[in-house]
Amino acid sequence: MNQKAELYWHEFWEKKGAEMPKSVSAWQFGADPDQLAQLVIDGIKTATCSGHVFYGEENEPLPSVGDYSIILSSEDIPLAIIRTVNVEVLPMNEVSEEFAIAEGEGDGTYTYWWNAHEHFFKEELHKIGHTFQEDMLLVCERFELIDVKRM
Repeated sequence: MNQKAELYWHEFWEKKGAEMPKSVSAWQFGADPDQLAQLVIDGIKTATCSGHVFYGEENEPLPSVGDYSIILSSEDIPLAIIRTVNVEVLPMNEVSEEFAIAEGEGDGTYTYWWNAHEHFFKEELHKIGHTFQEDMLLVCERFELIDVKRM
C-alpha cells in the first residue's frame, strides 16, 4: 500500500473515532481503473470479479467477507474505501445476470458484461500462458461503499 493510501486509511478511522481494522488492501480495477472507480463512487458498481487463476499467479489471498479495500485511481491516488459483503467462486458461465448488472459496466446488460469480461480475460490469460474457457473460475465479490475521499 502506498503512502497516500496509508494516510487516507489512518485519517478515515481517526475521524470515525473507531478502532482501525488490522488489514486493508489497496488496488486498482483492471480494465479502466478511473472509470470503474467512478462507478463505485456513484453507487452504480457494487460488485466485481476476477479470474481465480490470477490470485494464485500473484500469490494473493482470496477476498473474504469483511475485508476492506482502498480503491486507487490509475495514478495510485486513493479514491474510496469499500468493504466486502459477499464472495463466491463459480464458473464464469454460471455468473447470474443480476451479478453482472451489479458490476455496473457498459450498458448494464449481461451481454455487455460477458463480452467485456471475455475480451479482458482472454488478454490477461494470454499474458500468463493460459487460455480462456467459458467455465473458468471467477471470484465474484460484492461490496459496499464505506467512504469517498474528498479531494
